[in-house]
Amino acid sequence: MNADSPTIPKTTLTGALFVLFLRLIAISCFWFGLQYWAMLVGYSLLGAGRFDLLSLPWKAASTCLAVLFPVAALGLWLVVSWGPVIWVLAAGAQILMYGLVPEIFGSNRLIILLHVLVAVLYAVFRFLLWQERRRRRQQVSVDLP
Repeated sequence: MNADSPTIPKTTLTGALFVLFLRLIAISCFWFGLQYWAMLVGYSLLGAGRFDLLSLPWKAASTCLAVLFPVAALGLWLVVSWGPVIWVLAAGAQILMYGLVPEIFGSNRLIILLHVLVAVLYAVFRFLLWQERRRRRQQVSVDLP
């Protein structure tokens, strides 16, 4: 059986590394989501982080992040367009939690730094992929006389 299209786009090294990068971030998002769920149900922190024992800001933040991170993980793993959007919402929430209101949530500069690093790497990958597409479009030739 022949392929429908003779010009199937080949995956470039940058494209393959981008997918690997997204899947690694997806694994970390899933881990973050599991950590929040473990805290909320009392499995971690010796039960001190159970939902009914948390203050109102922690209840709001932890329940949102417990939902956002696994959904972001799914979107990033499947390499769909809404995956990075949900990740930005979750990462932005954590950056606001630990950066703007450390008196309530504590200070966690490592999380902030890692989210910023992932965002910068994502932007670099998107720029490189844009350059590849642009270069490929310029190489198209017309075989007309």
